[in-house]
Amino acid sequence: MRDEQKIRELCDRIRQIAFDLHVYLSSGHLEKVYENGLAHRLRKIGLAVEQQHPLQVRDEDGTVLGDYFADLFVEGCLIVELKACKALADEHTAQVLGYLRASRQRDGMLINFGAPVIEIKKYIL
Repeated sequence: MRDEQKIRELCDRIRQIAFDLHVYLSSGHLEKVYENGLAHRLRKIGLAVEQQHPLQVRDEDGTVLGDYFADLFVEGCLIVELKACKALADEHTAQVLGYLRASRQRDGMLINFGAPVIEIKKYIL
């Protein structure tokens, strides 16, 4: 599932399911509750979802410099980072872009369940 149309459709499905989850739960829960809820709902519709997917940051010679854990890795091609804060900040965007660079993935989403109105952003590296 790498072509642009399939990624767009995948993001649309995730966006709708995240919105529905936010309507049901509202804001005020810990990030882990939203992570578990979104992973559960995505798996229910048949998507492959890995939670706390490990990513390694490597130096140019291949030396491992550190480890990250992406909240969700969907269908082997999309990193989804979740937040439960009042508003998204620049450092959240930097985190997603860092995950994309570290994993050599092209597509990512950032979803904030903590605001009264859900915030969803799509990134392409």
